Amino acid sequence: MPRSGGRRRTLVLLTLGLAGALRGGVTDGAIDAFIASELPASGAPGLAYAVVTDGEITAAGAHGVMRLGGDMAVTPDTPFISGSIAKSFTALAVMQLVESGKLGLDDPVSRYLPNFAGRPAGAITLRQLLSHTSGFSTFQGNRSRRDHTLDALAHQADVLADETPAYAPGEKWEYSNANYQILGRVIEVVSGQSYQNYIATHILKPVGMTHSFVADGEIHDDMATGHRPWFGTKLPLAENRTTRGTAPQGGIVASANDLARYLAVMMNGRDDVLSAEGKAAMMQPANAVSPFYGFGWFLHAEDGTVSHTGNTPGCETLALMLPAERKGVVVLVNAGGGMGFGETVELRVGLAARALGLDYAGEGSRWPRQALFLTLAGLPIVFALCTIWAWRHRRALRAKSGWAGKFSLWFPLGTTLASIWVMLDLVPRLNGASFAALNRFQPDLGLLLIATPVMGVLWAVFRLIVAHIGKSDPA
Repeated sequence: MPRSGGRRRTLVLLTLGLAGALRGGVTDGAIDAFIASELPASGAPGLAYAVVTDGEITAAGAHGVMRLGGDMAVTPDTPFISGSIAKSFTALAVMQLVESGKLGLDDPVSRYLPNFAGRPAGAITLRQLLSHTSGFSTFQGNRSRRDHTLDALAHQADVLADETPAYAPGEKWEYSNANYQILGRVIEVVSGQSYQNYIATHILKPVGMTHSFVADGEIHDDMATGHRPWFGTKLPLAENRTTRGTAPQGGIVASANDLARYLAVMMNGRDDVLSAEGKAAMMQPANAVSPFYGFGWFLHAEDGTVSHTGNTPGCETLALMLPAERKGVVVLVNAGGGMGFGETVELRVGLAARALGLDYAGEGSRWPRQALFLTLAGLPIVFALCTIWAWRHRRALRAKSGWAGKFSLWFPLGTTLASIWVMLDLVPRLNGASFAALNRFQPDLGLLLIATPVMGVLWAVFRLIVAHIGKSDPA
């Protein structure tokens, strides 16, 4: 589910907060044993992982199937939508263009995208876009359209050019997909190629990512199908369609083995797809406002880890590196986590910690989130029961009079009407998204957020109808 920038930062730093970690050898058997115990609890149909050490893939494995009900097994070469791990690819592409002299990190975006000139976002620099210090909010970044057209990034950039950032550029850090949508368009304009072609030519091919591609708006049957939470189970997406418009922020489709090769290149200390100095700069704080984020990577200074999670409708991923030791791990899961039920965080982070010999105590109790979900699930039932109660006690409702009686009859309608705004606008905004975006990630939660206020309003209206109609009915 989309999260606010502050919450996302907290989640990443806590889940990967492995300060004082204990490094030690962990066998493939221990990893597989952990997966066997945790995978059923997550409800995920499949998982793939790969571990890289000093440039070589030293462990890789997979469990489960590509799609529920199917018999195609997941392998370490199965492509998954990697989610926001893609931001590091976009950042790498920008750095390539910087090193070739075509871009300047501290240049305003309006220098490359004329539509931004004279607009509120025109003065934002590429460095600020890369580091999520542009002023665009999480909510603004989660409003992108699911655009499959060839000009998707151009359209999205034009929309963002008209946006006023929520904060002054450079004022604060807030995670926003808008930053990388704009960067994707900058790459297209400066390189003269589509984002898809540039990434494939300058990163995927040189790294040797032969089981990977960039979201192109087409359906790909050979990639793992995403599964979204549905009341304790998982439902597969109808089709494996990718989205061009979100490619720079979350549209690299890659296998575990290929992403492990990519991590190896990022940590090899050599000049190849980018200079060693440039790669090191990507994994350093971008500026004083973002000490925990570089260019496309989250940073954890206490234990030296560099990471990024990925979260798209139906898939959740994790890439974690220890650059000083040239060790890294990739975990790909073809399921989105639910609220307290069927979560994948412990599966992904627990596997990664074991693979790199890091100490990890788990996520703690899921009961508070489960209780909240169960409460939301129970409220429509409560309103239905209250409606029955209102009918059975209609004589008492009809007997209400005076200001106190009118207040008791009309007040529930006011509160339940207000709950429509709370459930469909306020709650999604607190998670940095619109209701439509939240619903794409967690359709079961989305249904409950609709059902609760609808049933509440129906109950309140029914009470009023019963109280004002048929007062002569002796029953």
